[in-house]
Amino acid sequence: MKILLTGANGYIGMRLLPKLLDAGHEVICAVRDPKRLSITKDILKRIKVITIDFSDISEADKVPNDIDAAYYLLHSMSSDSGDFEKIENLCAHNFCSILEKTTIKQVIYLSGIVNDQNLSKHLRSRKNVEQILKNASFNLTVLRAGIIVGSGSASFEIIRDLCEKIPFMITPKWVRTKSQPIAIRNVIEFLTGVLMHPKCMNDSFDIGGSDILTYKQMLHSYARIRGFKNWIWIVPVMTPRLSSYWLHFVTSTSYPLAVQLVNSMKMEVVAKDNRLQTILKINPYSYKEAIQMAFKKIEQNLVVSSWKDSMVSGRLPKGLNQFIQVPKFGVLKDAQQLNSIDPEQTLESLWKIGGDQGWYYANWLWELRGYLDQLIGGVGLQRGRTHPNKIFTGDSLDFWRVLLADKKEKRLLLYAEMKLPGEAWLEFKIVENTLFQTATFRPRGLWGRLYWYSLVPFHFFIFNGMINNIAKKR
Repeated sequence: MKILLTGANGYIGMRLLPKLLDAGHEVICAVRDPKRLSITKDILKRIKVITIDFSDISEADKVPNDIDAAYYLLHSMSSDSGDFEKIENLCAHNFCSILEKTTIKQVIYLSGIVNDQNLSKHLRSRKNVEQILKNASFNLTVLRAGIIVGSGSASFEIIRDLCEKIPFMITPKWVRTKSQPIAIRNVIEFLTGVLMHPKCMNDSFDIGGSDILTYKQMLHSYARIRGFKNWIWIVPVMTPRLSSYWLHFVTSTSYPLAVQLVNSMKMEVVAKDNRLQTILKINPYSYKEAIQMAFKKIEQNLVVSSWKDSMVSGRLPKGLNQFIQVPKFGVLKDAQQLNSIDPEQTLESLWKIGGDQGWYYANWLWELRGYLDQLIGGVGLQRGRTHPNKIFTGDSLDFWRVLLADKKEKRLLLYAEMKLPGEAWLEFKIVENTLFQTATFRPRGLWGRLYWYSLVPFHFFIFNGMINNIAKKR
């Protein structure tokens, strides 16, 4: 079967792709930026990748006419724009326009549970997209999920941050809201199970795990599963704005995204029926089992995908290609080089940079810079990194975004997603036995130049210490 997979480089898409291939399907991955498709070379050989932005259908002819089914996994809950409803509606209309010209038999859409009478902007947008897809000529299957729990999922990482960092919590009233968390493994089972299933055509199904819990119960349960206690006090005076700031400072969530999440957390997301479980004979996992499975993946360094690597976790205003060329004019630089290095050992050290490993020198200064960035609404260092020793183009790396990660060329290029009065790049390149390290800053006006020159004394120590430690780290 020939399947079009949209959102292939997203959290769900990355997990669904290998399952479809293992089932023997021919998969066409539709992505806006193929450089962000963080998959192994073995999988890349087995798929076809097409570059298309569904908000602009100028390249619509790239979609094959003979596809049998498609997964609609496009979501635009932008971290720096409140206009995601308009974008999502546009993408849905364009998607329908393109696919109605093909031989497609089924579209599968993963949405959110929308049974509450008063929906948040985020959930209302998901429901609107569902209606747009329903009005098209193809057969539609809608799966509505609540909180998805799995290694790297946004919900899991937020719960993990809250519980691991704060044993004593003062929380807003929305922690009393009921939810029905579902394991990512079940989500993938449902997504693959409804494919061309005759009983699932032109219908919508709520999917959830075996437990219905309040957010407070989920936080307490997480602590018990992990072997410690936490204490939660609910206060009635915490406004949505304060709740969003609280979520932003404690977790890896950006502030604009925290606003959308808080508004959604006030809505109950509980499945209204379990029809699909019966049809597909799927037994949902409990919340405890979902947490335990997530940690098995984490402990084995087998996290397939993470929401932190999606563009929504940062503040990059355009695609990666807009920044891949490091400017040469009108910039300020700190250039270091180190000769007589061990190229292979240095390359391995480079591919471990950031996250728990840190930045090889004066980590406390990096942490301070991350805290200050978060204080003014930036991403800070909370995102860390997904893999301890693997880097893919498009990954988030603390408050950087990976623009290029090429082990063959021995080159790593990062772009700063922190809040700055300008733009910043950090590049590492190994040529024969020499390591080149270049920090480039394109200032924005006078404040940008003052910012750079105020940090020059720190640059001398930090960048010099960093290049030396990268080369000798074993």
